[in-house]
Amino acid sequence: MRGGSIGLELCRQVARWNPGELILLGHGENSIFEAMLELRETFPSLPIIPVIADVRDVERIRDIFASQQPKVVFHTAAHKHVSLMELNVEEAVTNNVLGTKSVVDAALACSSEHFVLISTDKAVHPKSVMGATKRVAEMIVHDAAERFGRTFVTVRFGNVLGSRGSIVPIFKRQIAKGGPITITHPEMKRFFMTVPEAVHLVMQASSMGAAGDLFVLKMGKQIRIVDLAEDLIRLSGLEPGKDVQIQFTGIRPGEKLSEELWDEGLNYTETEHPDIVRVEENNMMYGETLQAAIDELVRLAHEGDGQAIVGLLSERVPGSVLGQTPPPDLSTVI
Repeated sequence: MRGGSIGLELCRQVARWNPGELILLGHGENSIFEAMLELRETFPSLPIIPVIADVRDVERIRDIFASQQPKVVFHTAAHKHVSLMELNVEEAVTNNVLGTKSVVDAALACSSEHFVLISTDKAVHPKSVMGATKRVAEMIVHDAAERFGRTFVTVRFGNVLGSRGSIVPIFKRQIAKGGPITITHPEMKRFFMTVPEAVHLVMQASSMGAAGDLFVLKMGKQIRIVDLAEDLIRLSGLEPGKDVQIQFTGIRPGEKLSEELWDEGLNYTETEHPDIVRVEENNMMYGETLQAAIDELVRLAHEGDGQAIVGLLSERVPGSVLGQTPPPDLSTVI
């Protein structure tokens, strides 16, 4: 796991199934420490092993997996903030692409039986570096599953309410200060789901997967961000536009007005769970082609050539529309 909201909730729900042991792996020592304290208090008889490591450290990850021999791996470690990754292209590649390849290879080497990648709706027709790197991560998992016949799957979903760095805590802070609430565009829409609900469906999807499956969680209709903001203002006992103003700041680099959960025209099938569908992805890189793209992306990241990375992602990732917005600056991050 990683010490974020999804990773921690995964640990909570996995722990209820009484596994032989639970390994918490993450780069942030404080997050892992806090997760360990909570889980040991709630599940005192469960062996919990905290491991501090960076998924980009290939040798370290390989050694950890060889030592611990995990049977099931949930991979949630990723840089997720769209606007920040537009400013830190190299970090998006090394964490989301190299990090995923590192963990997948380590899981293959120690014969892990199940691997679950947590992905995002921003990987569909990606307009952002973050979304494009997560699409490559999906390809890495699918390629490994196809080549080795392992139950390695991807679960893709949209925004999670209340997760670390998500929009609701930001809006609450802005309301507490008296406003304004800042929104990029009046027609900005997103899919939303709570953390426990999303993780419950991830667990369900992981139990029904076959090699290379791509599962997408049904998230209902997209919600206008301005409607969410107005509801939060009213729930605070205030009136939108009177007590708290809403200010529109303009779309940030890499953002879309609305999201998609899979590419238009792809086939999908219902599963035994009414809120999960299986998508038949057919436009991917495989084998040597994929490995060559990964090697080139990592090389460019180490050389600090963000512009070349954007060009390569635009060329290799299906449906990508990178580079169609002005370059970011620090004022566009929030």
